[in-house]
Amino acid sequence: MKMVAPWTRFYSNSCCLCCHVRTGTILLGVWYLIINAVVLLILLSALADPDQYNFSSSELGGDFEFMDDAKILFNLSADMCIAIAISLLMILICAMATYGAYKQRAAWIIPFFCYQIFDFALNMLVAITVLIYPNSIQEYIRQLPPNFPYRD
Repeated sequence: MKMVAPWTRFYSNSCCLCCHVRTGTILLGVWYLIINAVVLLILLSALADPDQYNFSSSELGGDFEFMDDAKILFNLSADMCIAIAISLLMILICAMATYGAYKQRAAWIIPFFCYQIFDFALNMLVAITVLIYPNSIQEYIRQLPPNFPYRD
């Protein structure tokens, strides 16, 4: 009979989908890399063809009526650049997690883990807000102009 330490009885080296934790981390990192690469490609294509995503002040309505179309286009391109920077940062974090899992360097996985905790906490706040204040969200949507993009 083989002697087993009591703490090893509860230790598991598998995670979801019955694969090893290292393999699961690599798969999750590659999945997020693919998703963020697709997002980056969409953002770059939107930045390359700004006329496709240009909304005039009359289309946006509301608070933008005092601004001319050039300022709105500048604001949209600045927002695009910020989104591209965030997407590049996410690609870097996911690549670090994948590399860290592959080379068995736990310190490289920490930024991805922190991002996952932040994302979970933010999603919980949104879910709680939607459950607690559904009428105020519906009222906000009703106040948007009828031709506002993605209003439905």
